[in-house]
Amino acid sequence: MTFWIFLAGLWKLEDGNAYLFLWISYKSTAPHHCYICGLLTSRITLGILEVIQRHALRIFNFRATAVYSTLHLWGINQAKMRMNECRMLSYVERLVALTRDCNPPSHSMQWWSPEALTDHRAPNTHERFHQRQCDSGWGWAAFVFNRDPPFLQTPFSSRERAVCIKSAHPPVPHCHLSTATMGSYTDVDQLAINTIRVLAVDATSKANSGHPGAPMGLAPTAHVLFNKFMTFNPKNPNWVNRDRFVLSNGHGCMLQYALLHLFGYAVSLDDLKAFRTIDSITPGHPEAHDTPGVEVTTGPLGQGFANAVGLAIAQAHTGAVFNKPGFDLINNYTYCIFGDGCAMEGVASEAASAAGHLQLGNLICLYDDNHISIDGDTNVAFTEDVMKRFEAYGWHTIHVEDGNHDLAGIEAAIQKAKEVKDKPTVIKVTTTIGFGSKLQGTGGVHGSALKPDDSRGVKQLFGFDPEQSFVVPQQVYDLYRKKATEGAAREQEWNALLQQYASKHPAEHADLIRRLSGKLAEGWEKNLPRYSPGDAAVATRKLSETVLEKIHNVIPELLSGSADLTGSNNTRWKHAVDFQPPSTGLGDWSGRYLRYGVREHGMAGIMNGIAAYGTLIPAGGTFLNFVSYAAGSVRLSALSQVRTIYIATHDSIGLGEDGPTHQPIETLAHFRALPNIMVWRPADGNETSAAYYSALTSRHTPSILALTRQNLPQLESSTIEKAIRGGYVALETPNANITLVSAGSEVSLCIDAAKYLKEKRNIVARVASIPCFEVFDVQDKAYRLSVIPDGIPVMSVEVMSTLGWERYSHEQFGLNRFGASGPYKDVYKKFEFTPEGISKRAVATIDFYKGASVRSPLNRAFQQII
Repeated sequence: MTFWIFLAGLWKLEDGNAYLFLWISYKSTAPHHCYICGLLTSRITLGILEVIQRHALRIFNFRATAVYSTLHLWGINQAKMRMNECRMLSYVERLVALTRDCNPPSHSMQWWSPEALTDHRAPNTHERFHQRQCDSGWGWAAFVFNRDPPFLQTPFSSRERAVCIKSAHPPVPHCHLSTATMGSYTDVDQLAINTIRVLAVDATSKANSGHPGAPMGLAPTAHVLFNKFMTFNPKNPNWVNRDRFVLSNGHGCMLQYALLHLFGYAVSLDDLKAFRTIDSITPGHPEAHDTPGVEVTTGPLGQGFANAVGLAIAQAHTGAVFNKPGFDLINNYTYCIFGDGCAMEGVASEAASAAGHLQLGNLICLYDDNHISIDGDTNVAFTEDVMKRFEAYGWHTIHVEDGNHDLAGIEAAIQKAKEVKDKPTVIKVTTTIGFGSKLQGTGGVHGSALKPDDSRGVKQLFGFDPEQSFVVPQQVYDLYRKKATEGAAREQEWNALLQQYASKHPAEHADLIRRLSGKLAEGWEKNLPRYSPGDAAVATRKLSETVLEKIHNVIPELLSGSADLTGSNNTRWKHAVDFQPPSTGLGDWSGRYLRYGVREHGMAGIMNGIAAYGTLIPAGGTFLNFVSYAAGSVRLSALSQVRTIYIATHDSIGLGEDGPTHQPIETLAHFRALPNIMVWRPADGNETSAAYYSALTSRHTPSILALTRQNLPQLESSTIEKAIRGGYVALETPNANITLVSAGSEVSLCIDAAKYLKEKRNIVARVASIPCFEVFDVQDKAYRLSVIPDGIPVMSVEVMSTLGWERYSHEQFGLNRFGASGPYKDVYKKFEFTPEGISKRAVATIDFYKGASVRSPLNRAFQQII
């Protein structure tokens, strides 16, 4: 029995990595030795794999980053593989297929070119496996190196024979490994890329938390994108015509923070050192209001993707409104990087579908295809063809196979994307997460700082001093600051164009400047409708429609829409033009009504992007119960401090026949508990106008307007001025025995109950309307105590969860169960939300507190943090 081990090949293939192939062969004259020989071959192969992987860095100063091996005997292919990318198996199998016989002739093997390895006409390996005789067997091993091994200096002939390494010190052939396609890029570009990687390692190591893997893998893509394509001025992050960048996989935020620092935004090296610490401007995920240069708040996966669609919509609309012949004022692009996790999320899928329909050619998304999520390789849960999915959405698709090295390929892909004007583009960039780490290509590098020895190894690999941290070479600063200077010059050119625009189009210029200031048109509020007690009873969803009809001409930045419920939400004013690609014949880019489709979550995420652009105020409608579908994006509206308006109709059991599946119970309690959002539940026309006044004038706070399906009477005491304080006395009576507090449709019920109590029980009740907790809570205490005073008990009434009403009441009458299907008046009767039912509970409350000293629920031992 004889064994041979051969150096079968050492090349850099088209994916940019260097590969070392070993061939291990045996031959025996005794057929019964076959199985034993096969096992020995396998053991030898795996042993060599382990030795080289363990000692490559120490001996040769390069890192074996992936390992492959297999064993073939008796026509059976038994594989044991540990790999970054399974597609590399095909290279090795083609290598095997190109041999003339199962055993190398003369115990040697020819060198084969990378071109031969990628030839799909290579002989069928499967057939060859089954033609084998059982008296021999073979195995192979492949090692992947993430940079050229230093001992390879001179070229060799591609036809040179392999060297049998039975001797103690076998000669090693010298070969020239073709470098990855660099185009016009230099060593300084590679140094800059590695600087980003090392900064990500240093920041996460110092914080002892964070996600180094994505920045290390995405550094080449981001470097090309920012330096070759994006237009921006770090000294003025708010320049309206800057290109927008969204990092949807926000856990990789050290990529963005490093770039912002290198380009000269107000993000210092000390800020990078303060990554993930209290009060720093470099939080654990990007927050737009914290960090200069961050456009939107991302982190929950998929949200940034939807935001990017919104930013692109806003640009298309703003450009259509303000651009004139010779004045292409608003022409920026939106670029978004997203990962496998984002691609799995429903919100991204909804937004991608909408963007494809809208043919947003100004949107370019780069898909970080690294096949890793927290659970490990995505093959455990995510195996669809993402590019085919995007093609079905109507996107242009491009694939860059080597995102680790192929800078020119990345550049060419983005350039091609910019040439496509009638659809958005997704560029799949195949990368290695944690590139350079010994954990690269694994889930271990996703969400944890590198171990100290790994961190030092990465720095050595990339040419940095392992004993130093947060080092930025001067030539890297020079490269990035040159780009920043070019961006400042571009803004100066734009400002000159804007001055010319002002003289030619003064009205449009004034409108654009006003919008960018965040101010509304002077006197717009005079258009808000006002109501008197004798006016007809109307559903608040219809009253909302009246407001939109009255104000849309004086607030041209208002962009309305609905998630396929236009006729039910009443969100479209008469003669509104849809925002649609002109080629569809359905509307125009200047249209102000968005058909979001049945995509509540996508709608909310898109609205956040529209609001973040700075020239539009988005309002979007759905049923209140289905705002829960959009809860993730609504939460980010609040955290992002953007002015978005959610028109949420069918707000209670009052919607009736559709039943419990559509009747919200817990929804308002949920959103009232959310910080920095105003939840309005108006009781009549004046309160509805007040809700719009508050929503439109609150530049840094989103709003939810919960509106009824059923008609409501106009209250006697309501005015816009009272309602905009968030709460007021709707019915005042002297010597009252109880205060009833309520919101929305139950306010008029409480007034009816007060009349019933007086007539039937000679009990005096007063009524307070609290249409917005958040606004009422910031009024001065004296005013709030005038609405909910000391001395008498307070009972709240609302046809949904009682949670939250305890801050204003001693007792709560609500609905802590699901509703019922039927005519809405019958549903109200079933749950005793009638004057009689309310009166019964009011009497019980008065009796319970009789003789006690009652303080207003507003009197607390301390004020909660707001």
